[in-house]
Amino acid sequence: MDYNINFPHLHIYLDHVGKNIMIGNFSIAYYGIVIAIGMLAGLGIACWMAKRTGQSSDTYFDLALVAIVCSVIGARIYYVVFRWDLYKDNLLNIFNLRQGGLAIYGGVIAAIITTFIFARVKKLSLGLLFDTAGLGLVLGQIIGRWGNFFNREAFGGYTDGLFAMQLPLSAVRNSDVTQELLDHVVKVDGISYIQVYPTFLFESMWNLVLLICLILFTKHKKFDGEVFLLYLAGYGIGRFWIESLRTDQLLLPGIGYPVSMALAAILVVISIAWIIIWHVKHGRKQAQVEQSGEK
Repeated sequence: MDYNINFPHLHIYLDHVGKNIMIGNFSIAYYGIVIAIGMLAGLGIACWMAKRTGQSSDTYFDLALVAIVCSVIGARIYYVVFRWDLYKDNLLNIFNLRQGGLAIYGGVIAAIITTFIFARVKKLSLGLLFDTAGLGLVLGQIIGRWGNFFNREAFGGYTDGLFAMQLPLSAVRNSDVTQELLDHVVKVDGISYIQVYPTFLFESMWNLVLLICLILFTKHKKFDGEVFLLYLAGYGIGRFWIESLRTDQLLLPGIGYPVSMALAAILVVISIAWIIIWHVKHGRKQAQVEQSGEK
């Protein structure tokens, strides 16, 4: 009965949501399948945008070969560093991705570094690469978050709101269950459920809206890199709010503040400041040109 996932106020009751699928003698985690689908879809939309903007789609196939691997490694390192308590007694678990444990911001940081190096080596426009590949990153996040659904992870605290999600207590990690959740355990047919915010769903939907906005904005951008900066700002705003709801926050050592909230706030400020500074400088240059023309 650990397979049940319910949304009682929406009258949605899912009785057989497994974590793995058997193919022959092999067990493959749905988490991995969903992440892979997200990566392929992300590559697809990046290639689509590349063609729309007169670029070669081959560039993004080449970038994906490197960036995807580096992003997964970066996402894992980020997670392990801030959840060292889960791995210090069994280091081999660091290499076991079947149970989840990928931090998106770690993947984003790795992707930024990889794209920067790729642009330098290939002598390509870094801003244009970021703008195009960034759309793929957002779509990958939209789909990839559903891997958390299958893994029963990345959920928020207790809620009895419209989108409340019920998970069997026995199906989630003990470290993700707060006292508040235990105080509001719901029993249905003898099974104990915790009732939580489906934060994976909130983030997926937020990113879907963000992706639509970024695609619409692309033809109106004033400089290469502006779309990606808007992604960092838009995602950061949403992530700051959503992270505040989660029970599995990665915390800064010695401070106890959620690292993703801190990083989100920093990236929002930097991105918005960068865009404002560019437009101010460009506005001044344009004004000087117009004044020179009048003379």
